[in-house]
Amino acid sequence: MRVAEAFDAVAGAYDGARRRLVPCFDAFYTTAVEVAAPPLRAALAAGRTPEVLDLGAGTGLLSSLLAAAVPGVRLTLVDAAPKMLAGAAERLSASGVAHQVVVADLADPLPTGRYDAVVSALAIHHLDDAGKRDLYRRVAAALVPGGVFVNAEQVAGPTPDLNRRYHEVWLAQITALGSDAAEIAAAEQRMAYDRPATAGEQCRWLAEAGLVDVDCFFKAWRFAVFGGRAPAADEDAAGPGHAGVFGG
Repeated sequence: MRVAEAFDAVAGAYDGARRRLVPCFDAFYTTAVEVAAPPLRAALAAGRTPEVLDLGAGTGLLSSLLAAAVPGVRLTLVDAAPKMLAGAAERLSASGVAHQVVVADLADPLPTGRYDAVVSALAIHHLDDAGKRDLYRRVAAALVPGGVFVNAEQVAGPTPDLNRRYHEVWLAQITALGSDAAEIAAAEQRMAYDRPATAGEQCRWLAEAGLVDVDCFFKAWRFAVFGGRAPAADEDAAGPGHAGVFGG
């Protein structure tokens, strides 16, 4: 079974389970919205429609939160699972949010255009490390000057012992939140497709791709929100603020 098929199989119940399976749900998604929102508001203030690209958009949860926080955005949602995208389109249409959906894999070329924000939630960890680095380079090229990339992601621990501890803590937290044995087994089956990297490694890759002000803005065990922005038109990417806390 491919990754897209595994997620299409649970499309109808996915959002209901996510609050249990992401124990830090509110802080995790709120931080992603807070990081993405400033350039979208700046575009509105300049009289432009803010363009957002959501990679691995699934059922459109992050897109819908962004549209609620910054009314007037136009969304392009990309995912390889058509049933998930159908749910996203229904959700956004019901709210009157301008959007288009694109069935594509994250390794495929990005939709043409330039974006004020490129966002992703719990998707890029399905790529291997070379695929992540390639995607980050393509994302950096797709941003308008000053545009932002934010990835709300599942990350690996920096050591094998910490990685095991991340999983132990996750199991304890989701059990306390009401996940039963069947839900946990199904989640772990989907996780067989995961290829997470550490937050530190990925922040370095974003800086190498040319983004500035790279940082990890939130982290709770295996869940992290990190990103950076494209340099402004009059800004040198190698100047102050280039590396961020993980850039070295």
